[in-house]
Amino acid sequence: MNDNRKKQEMYYWVERLGVSLTPSRSELDMLHLNELKIVDLLPDMLVMVRSVVAKKTFCIRRKPITAFKNGISISFQNIIHSRSDTSVKDIQELQQTQPHVRIIPLHVESDVCFPKDINIQQVTIIISLDYLKSFIGKDHKKFDYLFNNEKTLWIEEFMSPEIAEVANEISITKMPDKLSDTFYRLKSLELLFYLFKNLSRRANVTHQHLSKYELESIYSVRDKIAASIDKPFIQEELVKLSGMNVIKLRKLFTQVFGKGMYPYYQHLRMQEAARLLREEHLSVSEVGYHLGFSNLSYFGRLFERHFNMKPKKWSQNK
Repeated sequence: MNDNRKKQEMYYWVERLGVSLTPSRSELDMLHLNELKIVDLLPDMLVMVRSVVAKKTFCIRRKPITAFKNGISISFQNIIHSRSDTSVKDIQELQQTQPHVRIIPLHVESDVCFPKDINIQQVTIIISLDYLKSFIGKDHKKFDYLFNNEKTLWIEEFMSPEIAEVANEISITKMPDKLSDTFYRLKSLELLFYLFKNLSRRANVTHQHLSKYELESIYSVRDKIAASIDKPFIQEELVKLSGMNVIKLRKLFTQVFGKGMYPYYQHLRMQEAARLLREEHLSVSEVGYHLGFSNLSYFGRLFERHFNMKPKKWSQNK
């Protein structure tokens, strides 16, 4: 399927799902679709697999999806840097948009951004809440916050190795000639299993409605933390940036990201440490000092706590 036919199929589903996009189609033409697969499992769910690269950085405003009376969108995103010349701005952007899972109610508007020259591999599951509840079974009560349409919730979760493996399998598998619906349904449910396994470990908070302003403030704080992982953040600066008091900021940050600000910061540092060891082939000491650790023993213990493996052994395992 050529790029033009892929875009026509995407536009068809945009209209069928009742989605209104801003900007216009001409601006969407800045996207190069490496891959697009849409699997119709309605009324239970719709699975979309796509790989896109933008000719320049831009964002679109996704209006509410009206095809489902009650549902959520679960997007599994792997971010792949496709250029060899990496500027400081590129590095900061990649740290802010590293692989993640995002859960959004269908009645909520959202901004979808496409950074220039960065390949975004995405598996999106749009799913009926009734079907999701039946899939989770009796344990659905632990996730009641996801089934409350009176609240505007927004959840972002780090992508675990198990989730990444299944998402990659879905992305690279050619559409089977036989039992294709069965394959994609099973793999989508496998993704959901690992996702809810992770969600069950999140910090326990009382979820509350989020306004557009509060959500934007929380992401501004997250981006500030992600842009400078080589040095500790100053809490007072983040409080000022958010426009909230410190108690509210901590609570809403944990609600969205499942971790407090400091654990989130340390998690980003360890993810970058793992990448530098494996992909850039830096030594353990080089990685530690690069990420602002003056005590390499502490860096080693922290890394082992995150990956159940010492950093030197991690760098040797392929």
